[in-house]
Amino acid sequence: MELSIYNIKGKETGNKISLSDEIFGQTPNEHVVWLDVKHFLANQRQGTHKAKEKAEVSRTTKKLKKQKGTGGARAGSMKSPLMKGGGRVFGPRVRDYDFKLNKKVKVLARKSALADKAQNGKISILENFSFDAPKTKSYLDILSAFEFSDRKTLMILPAIDKNIVLSGRNIPKNRVVSVDSLNTYDVVNADQLIILESAVEKIQSSLS
Repeated sequence: MELSIYNIKGKETGNKISLSDEIFGQTPNEHVVWLDVKHFLANQRQGTHKAKEKAEVSRTTKKLKKQKGTGGARAGSMKSPLMKGGGRVFGPRVRDYDFKLNKKVKVLARKSALADKAQNGKISILENFSFDAPKTKSYLDILSAFEFSDRKTLMILPAIDKNIVLSGRNIPKNRVVSVDSLNTYDVVNADQLIILESAVEKIQSSLS
């Protein structure tokens, strides 16, 4: 698969880049993509939710009323979940939501996500560039040149470029990542991928 390379003005440079069929040409595997996205989102959860159960509530255990003769149900403690302020039945506890996912599955998921974008024409290759200083307007000009201003975009850099990252971080529906931190969720979540020319080779070597 070959794609044209564009400059920051949104114009074709006349050069093309070849994308590896091993990655961008394979049939996407939706199940492994789902597994990797689930794994990523699980790791984002803090898991610090907690509710006190009956044994943890600090309340009197005095018998509230006599056992029989009241015409009502038996009541033995203010800790009971039936009482206002009592413990919660099977409440949430602090836990870790992480689960094991094989490295090969993660690699296949990233390949599948990238292949799906490529086969649906949602990848644009941008020639290498950099900003002299962080400037959000310069980044917005690039998005406007490609008519991506109102779309979710993911720009993939070969390595972290501080000026580009700072220029794009405050723009809604936009994310900037390096190849090293690329994950399946970001790829799936974006409407359009903007990949720098030198990042393509790095992606292909890391996933091959």
